[in-house]
Amino acid sequence: MPSFDVVSELDWHEVTNAVDQANREITTRYDFKGVKAHYEIKDKKSVVMEAEAEPQLRQMSDILNQKLVGRSIDLKSLEKEDVVKGNLRVSQAVKMKEGLETDEAKKIVKMIKDSKAKVQAQIQGDQLRVTGKKRDDLQQVMALLRGADLAQPVQFTNFRD
Repeated sequence: MPSFDVVSELDWHEVTNAVDQANREITTRYDFKGVKAHYEIKDKKSVVMEAEAEPQLRQMSDILNQKLVGRSIDLKSLEKEDVVKGNLRVSQAVKMKEGLETDEAKKIVKMIKDSKAKVQAQIQGDQLRVTGKKRDDLQQVMALLRGADLAQPVQFTNFRD
């Protein structure tokens, strides 16, 4: 029986490259001259931005977003946390969301059922398995999910005939 998995994954290699590019850009920008500002990846779960003032943090956020988009990372997978003010420093963590959250997976299952496609969808941890009798039905579901406005970016893996 044909099936595929709906997942939400990040290419961490591309994220690392985007962070490195953003760090390089900050060192060459005139408005960051003499300012101690940098990005750092923490535990492959988040990117921490650190600067001396909040306006610089906002600029750093824009630079990071630009570099991630240039590397084909969907900005829907980012979740900005609160700004932390410390001793002459401010920092902000940007959490990278991976895996389908339960609420989002339930929303996708409901969307698939409402489309009246002849497939079954079941939640398996942080991914979703869609099975059907015909390959065309599965491709119809893929097209439906590509066109849907979801809170997280989704990819399709493990397509079996």
